[in-house]
Amino acid sequence: MPVSLPSTKPYLLRAIHEWCCDNGLTPYLSVNADGRAKVPREYVRDGQIVLNIGYEATGHLTIANDIITFQARFGGVARDISVPIGNVLAIYAKENGAGMAFEPDSEAVAGESDAPENSKPDNVPEPPAPPNRPKLHRIK
Repeated sequence: MPVSLPSTKPYLLRAIHEWCCDNGLTPYLSVNADGRAKVPREYVRDGQIVLNIGYEATGHLTIANDIITFQARFGGVARDISVPIGNVLAIYAKENGAGMAFEPDSEAVAGESDAPENSKPDNVPEPPAPPNRPKLHRIK
């Protein structure tokens, strides 16, 4: 009877993340932003979001075997981010594009079709209104 082995995906994600950080590169994560991923919805484009997961941009980064969690600032506001490993589409270095792409997991694809098209999760706040800040004009 064959033993079911865990996925290699989280191990590859950790390895490429470490490689990027060791070489002074910025690791970016491309994510399928369905209802299972806890990401700022106002930054989602075409059902996907790209996240900087470098140590300088994140706090409490954990790449576990089933989920990636960290804190990051978006528009100056600290947010808790949670991405199931199945939702990760790619990890790559911002500077040169070196990295690895993954096929979307069947769970992530099935999760998309389960939710109505125009539905929003209840706990997602509306995007903040742009601040009315004074602007500096250069006069010569």
